Amino acid sequence: MDTALTSSKTQRVRDPHVAPLNRLVESWRSADAGRFVPWFDPDDGGVNARVLVLLERPALSTVAAGSKGFSSEDNASASSRAFRAARMAAGVDRGDILRWNIVPWVSTDSLSPLRIPEIDEARDALHVLLCALPRLRGIVALGSAALAGSMRYLTLHDGPVVLPVFAAPHPSPANAARRAERPIRIANALRRARDCSD
Repeated sequence: MDTALTSSKTQRVRDPHVAPLNRLVESWRSADAGRFVPWFDPDDGGVNARVLVLLERPALSTVAAGSKGFSSEDNASASSRAFRAARMAAGVDRGDILRWNIVPWVSTDSLSPLRIPEIDEARDALHVLLCALPRLRGIVALGSAALAGSMRYLTLHDGPVVLPVFAAPHPSPANAARRAERPIRIANALRRARDCSD
């Protein structure tokens, strides 16, 4: 993400539609000083989002940005670019989505695959987030970790917020399986989650 764009986003972390969510970020940060948690992107829909897009956890490049790190499709990564292209192909407005991670922080070796204990540790954070999104109509889980976390939340939490979950491949170029269908599946998942009836 270029410096001007980062600066613009940083100045807007208190905008009304993302302020409650970024207060959650601050609470997650303060709960464990060893964790990195990025900001929610003010260019997304914030509390007005109809679709929650879940990836795995913050990328190393986002962690490197420190206090200026955002969970954002504007990040300078191939995964972010691939996701943005799929969203635009789907005709889904950015204000309809909120991009986030099934594990919203990094506190362990971020190069190793996510394990179930890490996913389960983040379950309550997912619940708090879902309760803060009153217009949400569906979840798009990108990748196996996001799908596992979503399903474990729905089947293990005592009082889950129950919503349709649409699974699609992670947009990372490292995910070589069925590469040609990946953007189609992501676009269809986004569109179908957005269009779920009230």
